[in-house]
Amino acid sequence: MNADYDRLAALNKDHLWHPFTQMKDYTNSDPLIIERGEGVMLYDIQGRAYYDGFSSVWLNVHGHNVPELNQAITEQLGRVAHTTLLGMANVPAIELAEKLAAITPRQLNKVFYSDSGATGVEIAIKMAFQYWHNRGIRGKTTFITMNQAYHGDTIGAVSVGAIPLYHDVFRQMLFPSHIIPYPYAYRHACGETEALEATLTALSHLLQTRADEIAALIVEPIVQGASGIIVMPPGCLRQMAELCRKHGVLLIADEVATGFGRTGAMFACDLEAVSPDLMVIGKGLTGGYLPVAATLAIDEVYDAFYADYHEQKTFFHGHSYTGNPLGCAVALASLKLFEERSMIEGVRAKASFVERKLAALKDRPHVGEIRQQGMMIGIELVRDKESREPYDWAERIGVRTSLQARELGMLTRPLGNVIVFIPPLSSTEAELDAMTSILTESIISVTEDGRAS
Repeated sequence: MNADYDRLAALNKDHLWHPFTQMKDYTNSDPLIIERGEGVMLYDIQGRAYYDGFSSVWLNVHGHNVPELNQAITEQLGRVAHTTLLGMANVPAIELAEKLAAITPRQLNKVFYSDSGATGVEIAIKMAFQYWHNRGIRGKTTFITMNQAYHGDTIGAVSVGAIPLYHDVFRQMLFPSHIIPYPYAYRHACGETEALEATLTALSHLLQTRADEIAALIVEPIVQGASGIIVMPPGCLRQMAELCRKHGVLLIADEVATGFGRTGAMFACDLEAVSPDLMVIGKGLTGGYLPVAATLAIDEVYDAFYADYHEQKTFFHGHSYTGNPLGCAVALASLKLFEERSMIEGVRAKASFVERKLAALKDRPHVGEIRQQGMMIGIELVRDKESREPYDWAERIGVRTSLQARELGMLTRPLGNVIVFIPPLSSTEAELDAMTSILTESIISVTEDGRAS
């Protein structure tokens, strides 16, 4: 310990309220205080180094302190730090919108900026609702979401969320949504095929009977993140999209976590050639540098708002920092690195390497399932492998395993009993080798040797 650490730790305890953190537990431990980053490494104020094994909550792409991204911000800072998009524009916001329209699924030509995934989802929900209203179809006012869905923490985003632990306390504040099952094959009694069938049957029935009141379906495509990195069976997303088209319901793809190479494609929708009506992006958009998100809409949605002034069909929504020039400039630089470094192809190769490295965990007695899509990995720990009995919440198995990994030099954050491994896409094979070794040792030591309890 040193005097500066003690001072900051005391101030942290006195004044800082951390998200998704039980502060009673947190303030009774020695806090980790990060001072700087370099590549895939983070360094605390005491000089200890850690691999960033979860990309600073799934958003870092190229590593920390990247010269090209630093330069993009610095150059833009020399011009202007922020101007509003209310009734005017700025150069980086325009150029980024053009780029996003070019790389996202076809027909997503209109870009509405915000500052986080949750606000991007809020925008998509409001756009979908008002789209039908502007067309004179007033009955389509509800939404379909999926069991254990997470779309952010604003009230609208929580209304289409379905994780009881996070959302139930706010239930009286929310508008109701229709909930269909997400195909969680490992926890389905009959496996993948039946899990897929249950999802599609529920969606089909709901659309057949109530499509006239449903504005949109919102989905985390291919990988459901906060529920435990649950990977859809092949074909599920495509068939869901087809059902929405058939019954005249908009499809909102929440690509906040899955976008920008995480799944082995630029966007998860690309894996099944799905073109949603609205798409929300964030996290990796700026390479993990600045809070910028965007909601993209097809022309048909945009055109429902494009009217004479007196008709009052304007989308009355905005944020103070919408289209922030610094954020848009670094996003453009990040996308340039994607091209120059062939990042998507690199992700596929690295994902195969990680899969081989983690294969040794499959036979461990408390590893129930290893789920992976690209560089999104979730390892579900169970008390009993044969019966798939989960660990009790109070045992904090995920927390204990993550703390053990931290002791060994890697940072991650669990989702209940699921250990998350989502490293920066720039990680080399040597770095991935080191991180997966730490992950393996941590899981074995906690679940089998009883250490880090």
